[in-house]
Amino acid sequence: MAAPLQHKAQELSSRLPPLLIEAERVAQTVMQGTHGRRRAGPGETFWQFRRYEQGDPAERIDWRQSSRTDKIFIREREYEASQSAYVWADTSGSMHYSSASNLQTKAERAQLLMLALSDLMLRGGEKVTWLDRRSITAHGKNGLKQLASRLGSGQGDSAPPDIPIARHAHVILCSDFLMPPEHLMRMMQRYAALNLSGVIVHVTDPAENDFTFEGRIDMRGLENEMPVLLPNAGSLREAYLREFAVHKERVMHAAQSAGWFYTSHITTELPHLALLRIYDALASKPRSA
Repeated sequence: MAAPLQHKAQELSSRLPPLLIEAERVAQTVMQGTHGRRRAGPGETFWQFRRYEQGDPAERIDWRQSSRTDKIFIREREYEASQSAYVWADTSGSMHYSSASNLQTKAERAQLLMLALSDLMLRGGEKVTWLDRRSITAHGKNGLKQLASRLGSGQGDSAPPDIPIARHAHVILCSDFLMPPEHLMRMMQRYAALNLSGVIVHVTDPAENDFTFEGRIDMRGLENEMPVLLPNAGSLREAYLREFAVHKERVMHAAQSAGWFYTSHITTELPHLALLRIYDALASKPRSA
């Protein structure tokens, strides 16, 4: 018993340094493209002076700066985002699928995106909680290693745990959302009732989007489903694509019903492009991409 457990632990630990390096590289790429996101708003950090405009409250006038010229200046503070973020990467059975040996599984890509996003948030001074049964909370420069060291390679739950979440927090869920639609809607209704803002990241494999299978195919599920023999897979493509489009529409609707941002991501796409959309969405009005 001890030997297999030790082997599994060593296999997992050997994957963590490359995963951390890749997550930090993806985060760094996104940081280079987000300089234009700074803006005025509620916060404690000074940002800039600007000319007084009619309607500005008098208490925001900076009299010291104004005394140097014949103009009146307002002292603006930089907008500060929520100080708490909750991230979840689905590692349930369906996420351990990859249609090609050179592609990451959906679970690997979800963990990469959420680690990279955590890196960005930790650098910005936010606390990040990894939503799983252990609900790890990290902050500071060692926070990313703390999160990564607790990641598991096995199958997790197909939905995040129902735990208390801080007010005004961001919640980011990364999954294929292959769950009963009513379960997804109940989950999003709960988040909406808590007035939480968030992002749904819908991760898919290219084969799920295109269904390019042909001929006789033995389909085996990853969550203990009964195997299905398809004598002519190509003949089902049109019907499958309709159903898959309905699934994506349901996930998007669930996000929008809670006022959340929805974005889709295929594992053949560059991860930093998805990360940039997620990162920008956290400071934007709800929309879809």
